[in-house]
Amino acid sequence: MSFSIAGKTAIVTGAANGIGLAIGRHFAEKGANVMFADMDEKRLLDELGEQSDDSNVRFFAGDLREKLTIANLLSATIDAFDQVDVLVNGARQVMVSDPLSPDDDSVIELLNQNLMPALRLTQLVAKRMVKQSEGQTEGQVGSIINLSSIAARRTHPDLLGYSVSSAALDQLTRSMAVSLAPLRIRVNAVAFGSVMSASLQGILKENSDFREDIERHTPLARIAAPGELADTVQYLASEASGFMTGQILTLDGGRTLLDPVAAPAH
Repeated sequence: MSFSIAGKTAIVTGAANGIGLAIGRHFAEKGANVMFADMDEKRLLDELGEQSDDSNVRFFAGDLREKLTIANLLSATIDAFDQVDVLVNGARQVMVSDPLSPDDDSVIELLNQNLMPALRLTQLVAKRMVKQSEGQTEGQVGSIINLSSIAARRTHPDLLGYSVSSAALDQLTRSMAVSLAPLRIRVNAVAFGSVMSASLQGILKENSDFREDIERHTPLARIAAPGELADTVQYLASEASGFMTGQILTLDGGRTLLDPVAAPAH
C-alpha cells in the first residue's frame, strides 16, 4: 500500500499555527490540495498569504462552532478543489478548570470547542465523501483523523474540561468509525503529549519550569516539534492504513508509560 497523499484534497482545522499548520504544510508539500481552516484570519494571512495563490493551497477563516461556518468551509473546499478526501479535525483549545466550582463552565466550553465542531464537520464531510464516490465500488472513500490528547487517559485536577473533551473525542472516533465503516470511510485519531503545540508553547512562556517537568517524565527526554505528528497523520490519511479504523494512536515520546507530570500541561 502507498503512503502517498498526492492529489488528495484535505481540510485541516486549527491550521493557523502549531500542529495544524505543520500538518497542512506537510500535506501540501506531499502534493495534496489543502484547505487551511481556522478562526484566526490574521494569522492565516500572515502564515499563508503568499501561498494562497498556489494551486494546492487555500485558507478559510471562521468560527467552526457555528453550523453555517462549517457548511461554508465545505463549500469553499469544493469550489476550490472539487472534492474532499481527508479531514483533519485539529482545532482544539486548552483551558484550566476548577473542578470544585459550580460556576466553572470550562467543561461545556471545551466540549463546544473540541468536540462539537469535529462531530458536525465529520458528519457533513462524510456525506460529501459518499456523494462523490457514487459508482466507486472498491478502495477508500475517505479518511477522517481527529487530533486528541493523552489527557483523555491521564487526569489532572486543573485540566478537567480538557480531559473530558479529549475523552469524548476519542469515543467519537470509535463510534463514527463503526458508523462510517460500511461506507468505506475510516476514522482514526492521534492522541499526543509532550508535543510543542501552540497552546503548550504559550503555557511554557508563562511557566518555564513546566518544561523540565515534562521532559523529565517523557522517556525520550524532549518535547517534540509540531511537524513530528505530520508523518503519522499522513499514514492515517493514506492507503497504507487502509485496514485501520477506530484506533487512537499515541504519540507522546513514551510519556503515558510513566506517572503523569505535575504540570497541568500536555
